[in-house]
Amino acid sequence: MSGIASKVSKKILETERLILREFDLDDAEFILELLNSPGWLKYIGNKKVKTINDAKSYLSEGPVKSYAENGFGLSMVELKFIGVPIGMCGLVNRDTLDDIDIGFAMLPDFAATGYGSEIALATLEYGRDQLGLKRIVGITVKDNKASIALLEKIGLKFEKMIDIPEDNEKLMLFGVNFDG
Repeated sequence: MSGIASKVSKKILETERLILREFDLDDAEFILELLNSPGWLKYIGNKKVKTINDAKSYLSEGPVKSYAENGFGLSMVELKFIGVPIGMCGLVNRDTLDDIDIGFAMLPDFAATGYGSEIALATLEYGRDQLGLKRIVGITVKDNKASIALLEKIGLKFEKMIDIPEDNEKLMLFGVNFDG
């Protein structure tokens, strides 16, 4: 499934071990699994994606819509040499934030493997070098130690606690400014 999708979906970037490519509706089964994984539900929240049709709606109203409107969005992370989907990473233009936000999530089997920081760093560099962004932020709940560590590892610094209307708790805002 994903090996075929990789051939038709737009590749955004690749690293030594990973490919970041745009999602398409054929990725609905993967999205259903990722959005219902324990880490997603605990730290990101229940997006009420319970069926393949829900997953297709999530993709079309989220990442796919963002590609059309912004030229970027959350995208599929795959293992480079075998095309296995392992997570998502990308840049998000949120109405509730002043700056572009980096987001990432991995399936449980691929957490704590270094894949998250590898693809997040490449995405940060893509935003700076290819999209010309001057600043990128990241948000997370204060008990998501893995996301905090990843944001710090790729160079974002904690700035302040913020309130976002759709979230029930304060979030930590991290940011990085790119010079010139």
